[in-house]
Amino acid sequence: MSLHTFFELKNAVVGIAGLGGLGSNVAVALTRLKVGKLILADYDVIEESNLNRQNYFYDQIGRHKVDVSLENLRRINPEANLVGHKVRLAPDNIPRVFAEAHVVAECFDRADQKQMIVETVLSKMKNTIIVTVSGLAGFGKSNDIRTVRLSPRLVLVGDGVSGTAAGAPLTAGRVGVAAYHQANAIAEILLNDLRSVLLGNKL
Repeated sequence: MSLHTFFELKNAVVGIAGLGGLGSNVAVALTRLKVGKLILADYDVIEESNLNRQNYFYDQIGRHKVDVSLENLRRINPEANLVGHKVRLAPDNIPRVFAEAHVVAECFDRADQKQMIVETVLSKMKNTIIVTVSGLAGFGKSNDIRTVRLSPRLVLVGDGVSGTAAGAPLTAGRVGVAAYHQANAIAEILLNDLRSVLLGNKL
C-alpha cells in the first residue's frame, strides 16, 4: 500500500447503517482495509435465520448485532477504531450518529428505509457521500450487480430490479457480491474524493 493510499484510508471515517447481510460484510472488508474509523449502527439482535448470509456465528444468536460486530471486527484488527450505536436510525438522528462520516454505507433491507436514509444524507449532510444498494435478491447472475455513480454524492450498487419475493430470497452469494461491490466503491471514493472532503471542498 502506498503512503498516499495509507494516508487517505487512515484519515477516513465511514458510517455503516445496518449490520445485516450487507453491513456485516461491508464492515469486515473495510476493517481488513484498515479504514481509519467505522461507525456502526443497528438496533437488531441476531436470529438463526440471519446466519445464511450475515457475518455471525451460531453461538452469537440473541445478542445485539452492534456488540457482536465490534467483537468480530476486533478479532480481525485489534487496533481498529470502531464506534457502535444500538439505535433505530431515523431522519432526526442520522446526521448526529454519522456526523463524522465522509461516506455512509446504506445497508438496510426495506426499500422505504433505503429511501429514507438516502434522502436524509443528501439533504442534511452536505459533504457526505452515500453508497446505497438496490437489487440483490435471488441466486446467480453475479455480473448483473454493478456499481454506478449517479451523482457526486450518490453511488448505487445492484441490478436495480431483483427484489425479494417467493423464489428470490436473500442469499449469501448475491448479498456477498453486493456487499463487496459496496465496500470496493467506498474504498474508491475514499481514495479519489477524501482529500477534497478533508480540505472542505464541496463535492
